[in-house]
Amino acid sequence: MAKRKIHFTLIILIFFLGLILRFFNLATMPPALNWDEVSHGYNAYSILKNGKDEWGQFMPLANFRAYGDYPLPVNLYITIPSISLFGLNEFGIRAPHAFMGALTILACFFLAQGIGFSVGISLLAALLVAISPWTLFPSRFVVQSNVSLFFITTGMALFFHRKKRAFFLPLAALALGISVYSYHNARIFVPLLIVALAFLYQDEWKRWWQKKRIYLIVAILLLLVFFVPLVPILLGSEGRARAHWVSIIDEGAINQIIEDRLQSNLPEFLTRLVYNRPTYFLTHFFINYLGYFSPRFLFFKGGTQYQFSVPGRGVLYPVEMPFFYLGLGFLVFWVLIKKKKFAQAVLLWLLLAPIPAALTRGGSHVIRASTILPLPQILSALGVFQLTLFIQKRKKTGQILLVAFLLTIFISFFSYLNAYFGSYRQDYSWSWQYGYKEVANYIQSHYNDYDKIFITKKYGEPHEFLLFYLKWDPEKYRSDPYLIRYFKTDWYWVDSFDKFVFVNDWEISGVRSQESGARSLLITSPGNYPEGWSKIKTIDFLDGSSAFEILER
Repeated sequence: MAKRKIHFTLIILIFFLGLILRFFNLATMPPALNWDEVSHGYNAYSILKNGKDEWGQFMPLANFRAYGDYPLPVNLYITIPSISLFGLNEFGIRAPHAFMGALTILACFFLAQGIGFSVGISLLAALLVAISPWTLFPSRFVVQSNVSLFFITTGMALFFHRKKRAFFLPLAALALGISVYSYHNARIFVPLLIVALAFLYQDEWKRWWQKKRIYLIVAILLLLVFFVPLVPILLGSEGRARAHWVSIIDEGAINQIIEDRLQSNLPEFLTRLVYNRPTYFLTHFFINYLGYFSPRFLFFKGGTQYQFSVPGRGVLYPVEMPFFYLGLGFLVFWVLIKKKKFAQAVLLWLLLAPIPAALTRGGSHVIRASTILPLPQILSALGVFQLTLFIQKRKKTGQILLVAFLLTIFISFFSYLNAYFGSYRQDYSWSWQYGYKEVANYIQSHYNDYDKIFITKKYGEPHEFLLFYLKWDPEKYRSDPYLIRYFKTDWYWVDSFDKFVFVNDWEISGVRSQESGARSLLITSPGNYPEGWSKIKTIDFLDGSSAFEILER
């Protein structure tokens, strides 16, 4: 009984550690909202106001249009209560993700317990989820994978606990069903995982049909409710829009294939055999796939996108490397030698998880590979405890290893925090489209002083930042007679609304006041403005370099 209290106290302490890490300075770190965050936030605000997104669609369920990339809707609806409570601001839209990130810590603990691992392994895995760069970094901003990670982890935790409580099986189906409306990659991974589990445990389902039929039927019905509508959604143009933007085979890939054929010295039939779409696709797919298990990605360099990881640092800590691969070795041993079903299920999860990310161009993508989580943390914890037990049986000093690991992991963790809240914030504020909030604040203070306000499109989607920071009335925006928006090159562009005009950076030199005597404001990239304008303000990135220059005429 005393041990249970200690274990309960430890998991609660780990949870609150994760909660503090995710909510500390949440509004200012990451240093600014990016265009996806303001899009999710403003669309949630619009639905809160009148039930419609910014495009006028009533309560979107399959996805919402956004910029033409059609993100999934669960994030919208979990954001609405937070906005109503905290307002349309950085904290208001990031808070649900920080909280779900903390809840994932608990879900990981119960997942490890359900798989059959000891309390020690489960606690260490939960601690690693609480402090891991791969889980901590994304859970501090708005990204759809936070939502799918929580529901997938929760769903699998419920699945592995199904023998303790039969009603956990339909709850698992419910959680996994919600996950496919949370993030695009889950729409590929989760159906594959469910099919794999259905075949792996087919003998068990026969017994459930005899003794626990009602729970099995409810679980199947729930899966049908969530997954049957996916077929027309994925086959529709909106469902394929995201794939068009990220697929391995794009226009650039096709051009590369053509160039390789033209430069090839092979006979024509061999050239076509070697340089073609299937070969290109399979080659890049397997390179991407294996890359997600490489030490370079996991422990040393991390992702290549500055918005999703600290550059030059792995998504896991280097000290975890031997233990992760050791844990993976034990998992493979239990699959091949011991024929353990739980190990087969976990290994299937691990092998299927990178597939959605590997299907996209631009390898080492931290967010797209999030379907692997939290298995790396669980396998690292498994490796630590298995080696500890091995040493303990022979030299009775195994606990020294555990203590040394914990000390090293916390040293690595504090080093990471120092980089994340320090140099990263200063050096990479530009990657977060820093400066738009300051632009919006200036506009709000001087809105009535100008007849026309021109803003560069250089940093992407300025209209959405103004809608968000100025808390623009959604109905007023949709019915604005000056609203000009259109679809071009697979993207929805906005050129103007109200007195705002959004101009490509290379077109700034042609900006003029619309009529004699009209006062105009120009917000542009540094040094990019025509003659006759007077500079009144400069907005800098946090590294001191100029982001925007504000001029008037």
